[in-house]
Amino acid sequence: MMGSPLEGAQVDGGIGLRPRKGISAATSTGPWIPSSLLLAFLLVPVGALVFRALTGQDLPRSLGGAVVGQALGLSLVTSASSALLTLFFGTPLAYLLARRRFRGRQLVDTLVDMPLVLPPVVAGVALLMAFGRMGVVGRYLDMAGLRLGFGAVAVVMAQTFVSAPLYVRAARAGFASVDRRLESVSRTLGVTPFRTFIRVTLPLARPSLLAGLALAWARALGEFGATMMFAGNLAGRTRTLPLAILTSMEEDLDAALAISLLLLAFSFLVLALLRTAGPRDDGLNATD
Repeated sequence: MMGSPLEGAQVDGGIGLRPRKGISAATSTGPWIPSSLLLAFLLVPVGALVFRALTGQDLPRSLGGAVVGQALGLSLVTSASSALLTLFFGTPLAYLLARRRFRGRQLVDTLVDMPLVLPPVVAGVALLMAFGRMGVVGRYLDMAGLRLGFGAVAVVMAQTFVSAPLYVRAARAGFASVDRRLESVSRTLGVTPFRTFIRVTLPLARPSLLAGLALAWARALGEFGATMMFAGNLAGRTRTLPLAILTSMEEDLDAALAISLLLLAFSFLVLALLRTAGPRDDGLNATD
């Protein structure tokens, strides 16, 4: 007969069964092997990038070049503009999704999440078909003398399209987590709904809103595919940092590595701020 799975287990004080030491050791060390391999796979490329960038011919010269300066300035302006637009339009939408039940809510929720799974290049083509010179909406804007494609406005639109869902999702979770009883108490004291939203709801949801805004800004700063398709790669006009990397890879590898290191530093800074500002919850209790 086949041995029982509990065969060889030891009775623990007459209460239950205690696994043998060999089984316990296997279950405690087993996850470390695949985990270490994945961590190494994630760490080695980042480490290689940092090493090659820091040991390049002249990192300060590369970072101080005109190409990097133009791309950095454009990226900061457009990503900041995108973040402001996301904050202004995304906050009401997140509040509606968190607090209101209306017909078509699931469809709206799906449409908001769509850019998260849509390939960025497809997003750029979609923007071009909608707002380009011959697009569904763009042709009428062109008749009015307003051209959106292949300019700084197109960069902001592309960045907002791919990054806004990150903010909306985080803000929605933040609004949903606010205790409505606190809002009810505020209103019973004669405070208007709008002032209750400003004084009670927003402060309580602020950590989620700030985290979502930081993620959206970082995503906008690193946007590549949609910008390439809808705004192009025009030096001084639409060439953001990611597009400058593509151009520099063909002309100056040291410049491409310097820009990559710059974006990596921005990404690390955003994650560090999120880890510092967010609540400490490692998922472990005192008995683990």
